Amino acid sequence: MKVGLRPALSDMNVDAAQLVSQRQLAISISAIAEEVGRDAPLNLCLILDHSGSMGGRPIEMVKQAAQQIVDRLSPGDRLSIVAFDHKAKVLVSNQTIDNPASVKLQISQLKAGGGTAIDEGLRLGIEELAKSKRDTISQAFLLTDGENEHGDNERCLKLSKLAADYNLTINTLGCGDAWNQDVLEKIADAGGGTLSYIQQPEQAVDEFGRLFTRIQSVGLTNAYLLLSFMPSIRLAEMKPIAQVYPDTIELNVLQEVDHRYEVRLGDLMVDVPRVVLANLYLNKLPEGLQTIAYAQVRYDDPAYAREGILSEKIPVTANFMSPYYPAPDPQVQQHVLALAKYRQTQIAETKLQMGDRSGAVTMLQTAAKTALQMGDQGAATVLQNNATRLQAGEELSEADRKKTRIVSKTTLQGE
Repeated sequence: MKVGLRPALSDMNVDAAQLVSQRQLAISISAIAEEVGRDAPLNLCLILDHSGSMGGRPIEMVKQAAQQIVDRLSPGDRLSIVAFDHKAKVLVSNQTIDNPASVKLQISQLKAGGGTAIDEGLRLGIEELAKSKRDTISQAFLLTDGENEHGDNERCLKLSKLAADYNLTINTLGCGDAWNQDVLEKIADAGGGTLSYIQQPEQAVDEFGRLFTRIQSVGLTNAYLLLSFMPSIRLAEMKPIAQVYPDTIELNVLQEVDHRYEVRLGDLMVDVPRVVLANLYLNKLPEGLQTIAYAQVRYDDPAYAREGILSEKIPVTANFMSPYYPAPDPQVQQHVLALAKYRQTQIAETKLQMGDRSGAVTMLQTAAKTALQMGDQGAATVLQNNATRLQAGEELSEADRKKTRIVSKTTLQGE
């Protein structure tokens, strides 16, 4: 297994007469399977909310979804299950599943009751994952339907960051409409995972299955993007780097020395690239093809117990020319629009929280137009419908708000 790394500028041509030019650099990063290889085992933890509000159909569908995950595990894969209400307990300790029927019986006995303490579930889940994190693909599915009423949201974020530091990935699933989208998104973003929305209990089985298929395609772990820029090139100061595919996530940049930067990517999938978008400023350079940066990835290959591997260092070039003729890259333009859609929707949500209804309407309409430019009809419909409701004096339901958040981050599933 090795890394595929492909950089592209929003416009490779640069006006050589201009003192400063702005460009977006998109970098596509994925794991590439070699002809003869082996897969690392999965180390999966299900962290399941069984508080009172999960009673009835929700808990039954979640149990069914968890049981189907048991059936999909391969020999050598490891599973642990943590259940939480206002406290947490280990339902199934970290183990290879030699007796699936016994594990499924334990799942079936889960009953709804009590309050909600997400951080306690997360803490125990991380402890279970950590037992077998070496040379495995270690991920958690954290499902909840409510607010963290008996827990501490800041502690959730700290635990998720700690998990990422230990090469553990946290995915979050919000069930129903009462969960806190800010908290679950922050947990998933900090934990290198993805946020999913289970609007109806019946969707739980499909959503668990979709996430499981996604982690099965992980080939490499603990990946970091290493960027080094020429002295005449600099990153934008505000929000310089974001992931734009498969989910949109604002990324933290660690600055080293001499124009070198490091960004944590987490797990790399074989069939779905991670695409990172960096906002650059280029100072005037002599005419001709100029190397402006180098991109490289440091990663682990758990299937072969190798850590800290460095990919090939790929140059990023720009063509400084006079007179200047634009040569925009259509794919990078799509990535720029994806990030714009996300940030416009975030501004709309902030304005709505501040009571600025007309400002929220304007930004949602702008985000809907951006989605249309991308060809993302599903997102455009959701965003425009919500703008229309607000304009008519209606309040957005919790389902409307949550679907807005999901379509801002990714292309809506099933639309």
